[in-house]
Amino acid sequence: MSHFLVALALVALTAWALTLKGGVIGIVFVAALLYLAYKRLSLLAYTTTFGVLLVAYSVIGEPAGLWKGFLWLLFATLALINVVPLRQRLLTRPFMRIYRRMLPAMSSTEREALEAGTVWWDGELFTGKPNWSKLLGAKTPVLTAEEQAFLDGPCEELCRMVDDFDITHRRGDMPPEVWDFLKRKGFFAMIIQKKYGGLEFSAYAHSCVLAKLSTRSATVSSTVAVPNSLGPGELLQHYGTEDQKNHYLPRLACGEDIPCFALTGPRAGSDAASLPDFGIVCRGQWQGREIIGLRLNFSKRYITLAPVATVIGLAFRMFDPDRLLGGKNDLGISCALIPRETAGITIGRRHFPLNVPFQNGPIQGRDVFVPLDFIIGGPAMAGQGWRMLVEQLSVGRCISLPSSGTGGGKAAVFATGAYARIRRQFNMPIGKFEGIESVIARMVGLTYTMDAARSVTAGAIDGGEKPSVPSAMLKYHVTEMSRQVANDAMDVHGGKGICLGPRNYLGRGYQVVPVAITVEGANILTRSLIIFGQGAIRCHPYVLKEMEAARNPDRVQGVRDFDDALLGHVGFTLSNAVRSLIMALTNARFTAAPVDGPVARYYQHIVRFSASFAFAVDVAMLSLGGYLKKKENLSSRLGDVLSCMYLASMVLKHYENQGRRPEDLPIVEWACRNLLYKAQEQLHGFLRNFPNRFLGGVMRFLIFPRGLQYSAPDDRLGRTLAELVLAPGAVRDRLCYPVYRRVEAGNALGLLQEVLEMAEQAETLEKRLRVEGVKTGRVTALDLPGQIEEGERTGLLSRDEAAWLRNYDRKVMDLIHVDDFAPHELGTNGKPRLRVDAAVQEQNELFV
Repeated sequence: MSHFLVALALVALTAWALTLKGGVIGIVFVAALLYLAYKRLSLLAYTTTFGVLLVAYSVIGEPAGLWKGFLWLLFATLALINVVPLRQRLLTRPFMRIYRRMLPAMSSTEREALEAGTVWWDGELFTGKPNWSKLLGAKTPVLTAEEQAFLDGPCEELCRMVDDFDITHRRGDMPPEVWDFLKRKGFFAMIIQKKYGGLEFSAYAHSCVLAKLSTRSATVSSTVAVPNSLGPGELLQHYGTEDQKNHYLPRLACGEDIPCFALTGPRAGSDAASLPDFGIVCRGQWQGREIIGLRLNFSKRYITLAPVATVIGLAFRMFDPDRLLGGKNDLGISCALIPRETAGITIGRRHFPLNVPFQNGPIQGRDVFVPLDFIIGGPAMAGQGWRMLVEQLSVGRCISLPSSGTGGGKAAVFATGAYARIRRQFNMPIGKFEGIESVIARMVGLTYTMDAARSVTAGAIDGGEKPSVPSAMLKYHVTEMSRQVANDAMDVHGGKGICLGPRNYLGRGYQVVPVAITVEGANILTRSLIIFGQGAIRCHPYVLKEMEAARNPDRVQGVRDFDDALLGHVGFTLSNAVRSLIMALTNARFTAAPVDGPVARYYQHIVRFSASFAFAVDVAMLSLGGYLKKKENLSSRLGDVLSCMYLASMVLKHYENQGRRPEDLPIVEWACRNLLYKAQEQLHGFLRNFPNRFLGGVMRFLIFPRGLQYSAPDDRLGRTLAELVLAPGAVRDRLCYPVYRRVEAGNALGLLQEVLEMAEQAETLEKRLRVEGVKTGRVTALDLPGQIEEGERTGLLSRDEAAWLRNYDRKVMDLIHVDDFAPHELGTNGKPRLRVDAAVQEQNELFV
């Protein structure tokens, strides 16, 4: 409130400065106070400066009058507000009562989700003045010698073993030798500690392995990702009892046990509070004796690895109606670990997710009785399941899907760049057409953005962070960028991409994209409810403090804490309003940047958007209160702005991590321009749709006083990006690392790279045939093989040149050709049948 009065004084003094003869003093006055707001000095500094300048104005400026009396009244008010007991009684307590009524209701699951993980760079972006040293000072993620050897050895060997068409079309599963290799080489044990027989890899190494496998087979990468993500292994290491760890972790590490985790069901997906699966604490028989245990009833679906799992992680609501544990009836969500062979479990049937046959299926349980010791962490962890899940999800969601999506993007760029160079139409590579150049440029820029977000955030995890809000950003934006890259690759390839068969290297990756969009929190929900909804409370420097103070049962301490938070919050908002206006007017040219050179401007622009974003968030939360939670389109746009700033920061940090290579600069520029333009457009959309038109107008004046200044990357820059991947080179190799690129039969990526390296010489020979042969009439054949033959006969090509060009053309045509099948090779034998097992039917009826 005190800062609000300062703001009123600034408005009044600005008017005076423009109209009175003492305008110079007034301008100095206003500039000084604006500077204090920009620098976020304290209320006492505001008041002192106001008083000093007001004395100077009274002595030097216009004669005394009503106006000067008003200014002295403002100063007196500010001075009184500095008296803490008076401020708390007259301002803080009344506002605190209003604030309590504005607070939205919060369920226990929401509260646990908010408390999960840590606040990292996302918190800095909420400040309006991010501390770049926190990001740039983070260690560059690197692989250890052991991790690099695994990537170059077992990973490479696994990729060589995989025939994705055989997996997806003929078998509907990975062959036994691949399953055995995964178990023997520890692919299911990357996150398990070495003392239990695991590999204990860093998050970055874990991410690199998944990215590499994703360039070869989505089925293999999904199968490897799940045991190393949110599931029994992760939960046991953090929350399991010593007996549970010693029993299960060595078995999981060697592949003797295959885990799955069952959370989602037909009636409750992302809404964990509505989970209908339940366990009742009761007495029952276990191995010939009566014990206190749990009788479980559940119906789950979409559970990856369920059909082959030997041990099931289960999330359920736990009740103790007879108070056998001595506490309350509803104990909340719990997690248990249950062997597959336990009586009452129905398991083994499979879902078929978009023709990509990773093991996925339903699990049902009817009156499944297990000991309380099956709860992960034992009976002491009863009711702690949701907290356990969201804490670990903040890490797992940063790795599995972002790594797979990035790997898919790298493979698509690697293949499309080569294909667009060797595929010719109208006597030129299709990659030289502007329309295709722009598409390839987008693929390159988005893939660099995905890789930057993946690697830098994985490095933060290795540094001890559990970035819950960034995990939601990466889940949504990386999978959406991966979808765009897959669509673009398919557009460039045309008929080559849509005909499935052993020669098709895009189709299954294209088909599996919606799976990533759907799992671990559907993207629509993640964007509209989680990114901003969680970030606004968790990352804001004051909101969570205010909420905790308002709910503090100790009223005296609550008022003190609320007063501190409120005072800081008001000054924070006004400072961001001033910072937003000044940086918008100056285009952030005078904002400090942590580095010099061509990327410095992007640091400045991110700081500008940080201030504008923080100001808009505060206005929205203050004016809409709990209603903002229901205005999902508004919060989605604010979440997009936050995400664009985060991703642009990751791009800049990734550029630093890779040694600020000048040849990478065009990609960095494209990525940052693209993200800043999107941030501007989403902020513009937020202002256009803000329900309070007056406040929307005020925000627009302070955020965009010069209008919309940012534009998308231009065509010239896009052409440069396309050229970087249309030819062999260090930038292409660095961008697409670690794709599986071995030159061998069955690996299209390696074969494409091989002919790409031959393309320049081939184009020279083809041009000679065209210019000196076809145009002069010495060569009349319509196809290239005929032209080569005539060119050799007429002396345009030497024997060696003709042989080399024939070999090149054969390799190219082998890659361009698509598969065809005899009628009996497609379809199924007999009519497909859909059935519902009796046990499944009975289980479904249980929940009606």
